Amino acid sequence: MSSPLKSTLALAAALLVFTATNASGQTAHIFWKDLRPATQAVAEDAGLPMIAAKLPDRGETLSLNLQDKTVQLAGYALPVDRDGDLVYQFLLVPWTGACSHMPTPPPNQIVLVTPARPYKMSQAYESVAVTGALRPGLEKSQLFILDGVSIIQSGYTVRKADVVAVDRVPDTITLPVNSPWSFLNKKKN
Repeated sequence: MSSPLKSTLALAAALLVFTATNASGQTAHIFWKDLRPATQAVAEDAGLPMIAAKLPDRGETLSLNLQDKTVQLAGYALPVDRDGDLVYQFLLVPWTGACSHMPTPPPNQIVLVTPARPYKMSQAYESVAVTGALRPGLEKSQLFILDGVSIIQSGYTVRKADVVAVDRVPDTITLPVNSPWSFLNKKKN
């Protein structure tokens, strides 16, 4: 192999490593609290997590400081568009049961995710981490559930997202034991 070719290949390899290192270094690992204004506390009423109907702005005030930044957020996936076990779009929510079995979280606590590749999902509310560019903006989705169709408003979108299964969601809201939906709490041994 000629010396100029070796130099070119070495430079290309170094640039590839540098780019990959910088790209991963720019990913902000965020939590659900980062998606709502700091002045908006988690309001728990009757043992239920924060819901849109109880907030003065109905949860439509979004955090714009993360706009177009690459973020990673863990939550629970609720399929919106699927074919069998392949999911083409889903809602990422902060607790199990949100949107389909109990009151809907505010829009600033729901992310509409379109994976870069269809994501194989074995069950609804699978815990996943999503990585991609976060875009604030209210968007409505039709969610097909057992007892009909529900229109869910999300406050953020992540398109072309990398999606991976995770063992746990670090800032999940655990439903109280006396909640009729406590069976949805994920138990990890």
